[in-house]
Amino acid sequence: MRAVVQRVAGARVLEDGHLLGEVTGGLCVLLGVARGDDKRTAAALARKLARLRIFPDDEGRFSHSVRDVGGSALVVSQFTLIADTSKGNRPSFSDAAPADLAEPLYEHFCDTLRGQGVQVATGHFGALMQVELVNDGPVTIVLSS
Repeated sequence: MRAVVQRVAGARVLEDGHLLGEVTGGLCVLLGVARGDDKRTAAALARKLARLRIFPDDEGRFSHSVRDVGGSALVVSQFTLIADTSKGNRPSFSDAAPADLAEPLYEHFCDTLRGQGVQVATGHFGALMQVELVNDGPVTIVLSS
């Protein structure tokens, strides 16, 4: 499982021009599920994300988590994060979990994050979507399980 985590002033996801989910401050999380991932993997990554200290304290140091600052998370599925580009110029997605396995793990990740006290907004799993965000910092962290 791989997550690209961006600290945002705001983010939203749309499908065909219709708003699916939005946060006004917190995190935008692009989440890819790989073959071999399971509920334990998803839960561990969600717990780590909830505690990830990438929000500044009064001195500008990364001391606070999204929970600490009362922020939200926009979580968008993105299987392309699991791309293998080691051979040729066309990415291979054979390491990405098939949708019937990935979707329940994506949902489990979101549910675990909610259970950690983080408000979660989402897109539609597997849909062609547009993500808009204002990266705050900019701060971007890649988490892998």
